[in-house]
Amino acid sequence: MKLTLGRVLTLALLLSTGMVYAQVATDTKKAAEDTGHATKTAAKDTANATDKAAHKTADATDDAAHKTGHATKVAAKDTAHGTEKAADKTADATGKAAKKTGHGIKKVGKDVGHGVKEGADKTADAVK
Repeated sequence: MKLTLGRVLTLALLLSTGMVYAQVATDTKKAAEDTGHATKTAAKDTANATDKAAHKTADATDDAAHKTGHATKVAAKDTAHGTEKAADKTADATGKAAKKTGHGIKKVGKDVGHGVKEGADKTADAVK
């Protein structure tokens, strides 16, 4: 009987070990499937977030480019207006300086002419 009881116990032990291994394999498969699903979901979420961030970055870059272009246009227009005003002031100042110079030359010419005339008159009187 001892031998039979030992065989029965050995057989029971072998059967229970096989069931434990089968349960471990099932649990491992389920864990692997869950991990795979979670990884797939995380990858999808990451791709979605990356796509949204790329669109936002593109929109912000486009807005910044438009604002920079507008600011450059305004600055160029202001610079051109300032340059035009400076050119007008320079032309006015040059005209005034030329007028003053011409007036001075005219006055000197009159004075010289008057002096020459007086000298000629004196010479003519002296010759008579």
